Amino acid sequence: MARFAVGNRVRIDIPDETDPDFEAFHGEEGTIIEIISDDADAMTGTERDGHIYRVEFGETTADFRQHDLRPPIEE
Repeated sequence: MARFAVGNRVRIDIPDETDPDFEAFHGEEGTIIEIISDDADAMTGTERDGHIYRVEFGETTADFRQHDLRPPIEE
């Protein structure tokens, strides 16, 4: 089951500083614009891995798995 839905604001949390997306996206907030299903969950055995979340950051979009997403920080 997907934890997030299209239209949700999310914060990117990439704990691995060597991840190629860390510099560009860690700590950034954006909006989910699409959820794409795939079969990665069959390979990992973890249901949440079966979704790719396309997140928009103004002019840029990027794809993330659920484990990289958190609710935005409320101010």
